[in-house]
This record gives sequence, structure tokens and C-alpha cells, in this order.
Amino acid sequence: MTMTSTTPLPSDLAIARGATLLPIEEVASRAGIGLDHLELYGRHVAKVAPSAAAALADRPPATYVLVTAITPTPLGEGKTTTSIGLAQGLAVRGRTSTVALRQPSMGPTFGIKGGAAGGGYSQVVPMENMNLHLTGDFHAVTAAHNLLAAMVDNHLHHGNELGIDPRSIAWRRVLDVNDRALRNVVVGLGARLDGVPRQSGFDITAASEIMVVLALATDLQDMRARLGRVVVGYSYEGQPITADDLKAGGAMTVMLRDALKPNLMQTLAGTPALVHTGPFGNIATGNSSVVADLLGTHMGDYLITEAGFGSDMGAERFFDVKCRVSGLKPDVAVLVATVRALKTHSGRYSVVAGKPLPPEMLAENPDDVAEGAANLRHHIGILRGFGVSPVVAINAFPGDFDSEHDVIRDVAEQAGARVAVTRHVALGGDGAQHLVDAVDEAAAESTSFRYAYDLGDSLVDKLTAVATKVYGADGIDLTPAAASGLRQFEALGYGDFPVVIAKTHLSISSDPALRGAPRGWRMPVREVRAAVGAGYVYAICGDMRTMPGLSKHPAAERIDIDENGEIVGLS
Repeated sequence: MTMTSTTPLPSDLAIARGATLLPIEEVASRAGIGLDHLELYGRHVAKVAPSAAAALADRPPATYVLVTAITPTPLGEGKTTTSIGLAQGLAVRGRTSTVALRQPSMGPTFGIKGGAAGGGYSQVVPMENMNLHLTGDFHAVTAAHNLLAAMVDNHLHHGNELGIDPRSIAWRRVLDVNDRALRNVVVGLGARLDGVPRQSGFDITAASEIMVVLALATDLQDMRARLGRVVVGYSYEGQPITADDLKAGGAMTVMLRDALKPNLMQTLAGTPALVHTGPFGNIATGNSSVVADLLGTHMGDYLITEAGFGSDMGAERFFDVKCRVSGLKPDVAVLVATVRALKTHSGRYSVVAGKPLPPEMLAENPDDVAEGAANLRHHIGILRGFGVSPVVAINAFPGDFDSEHDVIRDVAEQAGARVAVTRHVALGGDGAQHLVDAVDEAAAESTSFRYAYDLGDSLVDKLTAVATKVYGADGIDLTPAAASGLRQFEALGYGDFPVVIAKTHLSISSDPALRGAPRGWRMPVREVRAAVGAGYVYAICGDMRTMPGLSKHPAAERIDIDENGEIVGLS
């Protein structure tokens, strides 16, 4: 059996710096966006004003492509690189496309994961801008979120006219840094003028409900209304206390006005990339913004967007939450699969973020791939259950063997999916040509898109539908507190909300130790919460960390400035 080339690529940063970039005005112009709709941030980044969407409204809608994945290893399987590689592959054919991606969080950038601008010859550039601050949207979310937190504590200090029960306050503070020491804190210590002491904590900015509001808002007025509805806690009588009750919604909107505008960048091939918002994939929607997609669908022949983690998580929320808000319906779903992920799902190997793969995992072993293939079959079934045509993209890594790719191909085709091996990381758009063909074929099929549940269903029925239809559970088990919370939310008028299930991304089930496609299990729901501003109810299934920690040797140790003022060590 032949093995794919193991010739090492230059570093992602070296590839990005060696690229010849177009002026961002030219990237915009090719997509039909004039200079009068741009707010420039240097030569290669711009914010796109809301007026651009109206100017493009008469253009036909693009073919809408979702990129998702099988259940990933902790190292990730390459959804971002595949999204970018597909866009660049279409450019090779003379097709126009736009890729819409989440903005990376600087917590993971300086932690274990490193950057999230793509990789190899499938990147969004400039890489440094993409991974570090960009245009400041994350800082705006941090500031708006913390303003509301400050106004909550200020209200308590000045007499608590609204009768907020301090024990019910769930509005913690946020910071875009991995810092485990801030997970649980006590605020208000010190003198009487320093506030009312109470237990609280910090989450990472990507976990903020404000980030989800920014991602789901359709325009400025919709964002203003959503921010005003954010619930920070409850009164002693059990009534919700909102940001508008605290008179904070208007100021928060002002702080986020510019952050609502999508950021325009480009791929290495000069195709436009809309990089906007970054909600957590575990506890939130895990998708880029609605406004970016509403703009991007009129910027070319194809709009390619990525959903976080596997199809059981990011794609389900894309379908059941994001598509309900945007009104857009996907034409194709690309399902990224890798040899290493399927070998992991055989249950024979352990993959740890930040550590090399086990040496025995790198040996040619198609039987291990076949053993883990139940996971691939299940994810294909998830996509077909939503009525979307699946295309399995085998993201080829150096060290893969043809025999292992053949197993993936056979399993996917038997499950009714198109398949393509893609080498976009090593070859850019030229390496994604088979994937372009498969996506074209799938897009030509008629689709019958459908949601997993109706909004008129009860909250219990919605959670059950996702658990059984998407995850393959036999049902759900509610704690008494969770059952009571769902009844309370329906009494408060939240019963028509969609649902999000906060669970591990390392298994289709709610147990990270269960590999493949588990059967004969029930989903435990220990707690439920309402993200009223974002507009959904979410169930907590397992231990969800909303403030990551740093590893013993985080990426921050390797990032520096050289003698020429250039950033080094960014990956």
C-alpha cells in the first residue's frame, strides 16, 4: 500500500507570510461590495456595513454548504481547513465563493489549541490578524457582558429595588483568557462601599450569552431587543430580572454596534472570508453569525460555513437554531472524517491534546479504521435525518495509507454518501478538486430539509427528540431540579424556544468515554437554563467547563516578537 507524502510543509505562519495578498477593497469588489460599504482596518481587513446586504439583495442566493465532522479527537479533524480548501478549490474552477467562519478565541490561541486560521495551504490571511484581536469584537463582547455584571452588583449595593435574589444570579463575568483560578470567585469583599459579598466566577468570553446574541441577531434592532431580554437572575417571587429591568440594554447595544458588522478577510487564493463571532461549541450554538451568512449568500456562487465539533453538536444547532433564525436552508453538508479519528473510535487508542499520537496508531491498520466506522455511519445518518445530502471529505494527513482511505470510502458509499479524498492542506485548492466534484453532484440533488422537532413541542419533547433522533439515546432522564426548571420556563413563556444540549464533544453520547456510536444508553439532564436573549433553553448533561485552564506548557510560552518586530511562535 502506498502512503501519502510525508514531506514536511513550511510552518503555517511561514506559508501565510509568503502569500501575496490582495488589497481588501479588491476582494470586496470581486464579491460585489463597494468601498462605500467598507470600514478598513489596515490593508487586508475590513468591516462590512449593513448597507452591503441591501445592495446585494437582488443577487441570486448561493449554494449553501455546511461543513461539519464526525466525532473529533481532541486535536480536531480539520473542518476549518476543509472549509477554506473547498472555497479555494472552487476558485480553481473559476467559481465564486465565500467562506464564513467563527473568529478564534485568544484563550485557546495562547493555550493548547493554537491558532484557528486554517492550516498549510488552506488558510485565512493575514494569520496574525485572524488569531489576535482582529477588529476587537471579542473585547466588545467582554466589555458589554461585564458592564451588565457591574450593573447587577451596583443594583444590589444601592438597595436592590427589584428584589433580586442574590442566590439566583447566574450572570458571571467573562475574560478572553484561559484562567482556571477565576472559575469560582467571591466578589464584594472589603469595606461596605465595595459592594455586596456573594459567590460568582468567570467564564471565557466565547461562552458568554452576549456572544450568542451577537451571532444570532439579524440586525441592530434585533440585537437591541435580544440584549434587553437577557435574564441575569430572578426575584424573590421567581420573576426573571432582565438587562432592560436594570436599564443596561441600551448601553450594551452601543458597545456592540460595530461588533455586529462582519469582518472581511481573504483565503490564500484571494477568495472572500467572513470571520464573525465565536460562540462556544459545547454550551452554545458553535456557529458563526447569521448576519455574515445573510450577507455571504449573495456574494458568489457558493457560501461555505462551518459548524463546531461533530454533526451531533454544531450541525444540529446549525439546523435547529441558526437556520430557524436566518431562514436559510443548506443544500449540502460536508462531513469531515480522518483516519486518526476513526482509529480513536475503535477504542484501542487514547489521543490527548498537546501530545503526539501513539506510535502504534500510525501503523497501517485498516481493521482499526473499520472498527471505528460506526461513528461515521451514525454521523451520515444524522445529516440524512435532516434531509441534507452528505459528502464525506476524507481529510488526508501525512502518514495515512490508501488502504485506510478505502475503508472510509466503502463505509460512506454503503451509507449512501458521496466521498472524496482531499489534500487541501498540502496542495491548497488544487488538492480539493475531488471534493469540489462531490459537492457539485450533491448540490444538484433536490433536498427535503427538516428540523428535528417543531417549536410547538414541549421542552421535554424537544430534548427527547435531539437525544433519540440525533444522539441515538433511548430517552432522557431528568433530575427533579431539571424537570422543575422546564416547567418554570414554560410558565414564563419560554416553551416555544429551541433547545441546546450542553454535552461532551468527544462522544455522540453524553459520556466522553463512550466511543463509536453508543447504543443502549439514556441521556441524563441534571440542570436546565434559559438563554432568553439568545432565545433558547439549554440542558446541562455532564461537567461543562466554561473557563478553560492552561496546560503545563501553553502556546503562550512560544509566542514572541523577533528583532524585526515580527510575531514568532504562532501556530
